Amino acid sequence: MVAYLLPTFGSLNAEERESMSCALVVMAHPDATSLTRSVSIEIIAAFKDHGISAELADLAAEGFDPVFGPADRNAFAAGSPTPDDVRVEQQRIDHADNLVLVYPVYWWSMPALLKGWIDRVFVSGWAFDADPEQGLVKKLRRLKVHLIALAGADAATYAKYGYRQAMQAQIDQGIFGYCGATVATSELFTADHADFAILPQQAAQSIINNL
Repeated sequence: MVAYLLPTFGSLNAEERESMSCALVVMAHPDATSLTRSVSIEIIAAFKDHGISAELADLAAEGFDPVFGPADRNAFAAGSPTPDDVRVEQQRIDHADNLVLVYPVYWWSMPALLKGWIDRVFVSGWAFDADPEQGLVKKLRRLKVHLIALAGADAATYAKYGYRQAMQAQIDQGIFGYCGATVATSELFTADHADFAILPQQAAQSIINNL
């Protein structure tokens, strides 16, 4: 069992305990034996080691539909009810203080399954709003976000073409910054990582360090 370095839960006051009470770990990979899943499970174990309840949202296994369809459009444009499956995901996030996304990098971004989850869930009225007087209202300021991206290319490739900076601009700032959430952890583990056997523990410790 890996020991994750964090003040013991018993040493925290009531306010600190409340602020660290729950985490939602979202993974997007169809293979139950993938590195993505191994990292996700390790992160959940790290949270639980410190008295923080954690839930896994395995989007592929749960059959989440990532397509922004007519019901989503009607909810956005005509004020129709939010689709039931979207509301379930929003409620999961509402109950969490920490949101963790673990995903393989596909074409220098996140998989379509995870992007579609964001497209459908992080919508106007829940994640942000446009006020005629105040302008953009960021509604997720209370949320801490932790991003763990698992890459198939080496670090030199990301540096040469600026892919890493592009990912941070699009995801860290373009999505979560736009909604007011704090990106507390943003890690990219590249294909030339020194030891994949310890990568899940390293990813988990990185998040623990940033709680």
